[in-house]
Amino acid sequence: MRSEKTYLVNLIGNALTGSDYVYFIAYQGLKVKDFSALRNQLANLGGVCHVFKNSLVRKAAELNQLDALKELTLTGSTAVVFGKGDPGAVAKVLVDFGKDNEMVASKGGYFEGALLSPAEVGDIAALPPKEVLYAQLLGVLQAPARNLVSILNNKAASILNVLNAYKDKLEKQ
Repeated sequence: MRSEKTYLVNLIGNALTGSDYVYFIAYQGLKVKDFSALRNQLANLGGVCHVFKNSLVRKAAELNQLDALKELTLTGSTAVVFGKGDPGAVAKVLVDFGKDNEMVASKGGYFEGALLSPAEVGDIAALPPKEVLYAQLLGVLQAPARNLVSILNNKAASILNVLNAYKDKLEKQ
């Protein structure tokens, strides 16, 4: 393999293994201005978008023993989106951008050692942001303690009401 291709295969391999998420998108017919706008939106979220030859992506997956990516059949023009951070926010940008530009469509992805279908990329985009999920989880974890305190407080209040009623009764007599 020529040194340029070896360099690119190593670069792609590092991107595939060192990223939290990898998405593959079709971009055939997209204007350069629109593609730059997509790249800027992704960069704001910590995502990077590069166009690589499909054969180089397959070779990088093979050399890095990413068996799940061997099942992905990449054809046509493919851009690779990868990065660190919240995969849901990046997937949401890709799906929303695809709604505005029919030329952009998801071909799949790779997340935590598993191959994603285009529908699963859409499902990830539909998830709430990490902060919201953390808040929901915290609410679920706090609910039993909050309910216990509420029950104990109600029992103490009912005992106090009984004592006050008894005191009022004694005062009237």
